[in-house]
Amino acid sequence: MNDSHKFSYLPHTDAERDEMLRAIGIRTFEELIKHIPQEIRAKELGLPEAKSELELSQIIAELAKKNQPTSEQVSFLGGGAYRRFVPQVVNSVVSRSEFATAYTPYQPEVSQGTLQAIYEFQSTVCILTGMDCANASMYDGPTAAAEAALMAARLTDRKKVCLSQSLNSEYSSVVKTYLNAVGLEYAELEAKSGVSDLGKLNLDSTFAACIVQNPNYFGCLEDLEAIAEKAHDQGALLIVVTDPISLGLLKTPGEFGADIVVGDAQSCGNYLSFGGPSAGYLASRKEFVRQLPGRLCGMTQDNKGRRAYTLTLQTREQHIRRAKATSNICTNQALNALAMLVYLCMMGPLGLKQVAEISVRRAHQLAEMLTGIKGVKLAFSQPFFNEFVIQTDMAAEIVLTQLREVGILGGLDISSHVPNGILVAVTEMNDLSHLTLFQEALEKIVAQTNKSSMMALSNTGNKPSACHK
Repeated sequence: MNDSHKFSYLPHTDAERDEMLRAIGIRTFEELIKHIPQEIRAKELGLPEAKSELELSQIIAELAKKNQPTSEQVSFLGGGAYRRFVPQVVNSVVSRSEFATAYTPYQPEVSQGTLQAIYEFQSTVCILTGMDCANASMYDGPTAAAEAALMAARLTDRKKVCLSQSLNSEYSSVVKTYLNAVGLEYAELEAKSGVSDLGKLNLDSTFAACIVQNPNYFGCLEDLEAIAEKAHDQGALLIVVTDPISLGLLKTPGEFGADIVVGDAQSCGNYLSFGGPSAGYLASRKEFVRQLPGRLCGMTQDNKGRRAYTLTLQTREQHIRRAKATSNICTNQALNALAMLVYLCMMGPLGLKQVAEISVRRAHQLAEMLTGIKGVKLAFSQPFFNEFVIQTDMAAEIVLTQLREVGILGGLDISSHVPNGILVAVTEMNDLSHLTLFQEALEKIVAQTNKSSMMALSNTGNKPSACHK
């Protein structure tokens, strides 16, 4: 008996599910997931039974209202993911069915549009970073950094990588995971006053590369030229993690001597989207191209002399001549990379520079406003781009919680790096009214805390001591 009519919203019937469970040797779905602890399982939504599609849609819409997206709050969140303006032309292009449904362009004769977009993405990344060649994107910035570390180990035939402690911790953890998995070692370079401590950058002939971020996790600008010189003196490569928006204003990493440059496409035409997806980019010097992980698109001519695009140097991927592959990254984040390409093409060098300048100017303005509050100070005196770290006498978690209660996402709690530290990011989406709201709200929080502390001290002082009893 076909009872599929009972399951209006589910693709499979009970009978079909039972058949699948029998095929894998179990009897119930609960048995399939019994190894997952109850405390981390998603809670049931508690939907009522026997509702029409209209009624069910209304119920789901009410549940969805419990989410509070950054677009409905005043957000100063950063640390690698930023709320920036996405021009409508980006949505228009990436939503075209030719791109939205496209997959790996192994057949160039039917994939010229996708291949051309990939080629242009690579070209744009090269211009942005000051490097000679770039691949057709990675999963995200952290995996791009990890692949760059493995690439450096192959190029130098060395087994150790140096990671600056001013590197975003998500990048660090992914890189360390990759290195551990293949038997490579890592050492950490201490950060002092918000930047890498050059005095403790003691590389030797065992190091394949040094990985630094600029602007770094704390928003500060690193001395890339000095780090590059120290790395190259020992035959090691310099891998630089970058924010693409900052490159609209700052010199390219290539000009400072970087050998490999990586970063994340999220801030260019990609929404926050609850944390993903995004795309990573990886660019390097020309002589390293055969060790570049992932795919690479090249421009050539067809048999009629017309311009044509095709994937090239494909032995670097796992799908062909696997024994010679440099990486198991194969399918990439082409749609997110396309969004970055469209964004950069629409902005152009001048537009990108303007966005960067607005971010820097407003960040410095906000830093001045906040540090004008008694009990609030900048954690570091280094030059910074659009992010900075503040410290208060209160726990960062308490400050951020109270700010959220008035609709302000005040930044990231980085107390694990800086005592009572809050990483504040400013973008073009934060106008003067946002800066003023943040200043006024933080001033009230600090004042209220100081008042409570004074009252507590006063009350304690009025109590008789134990020796007077």
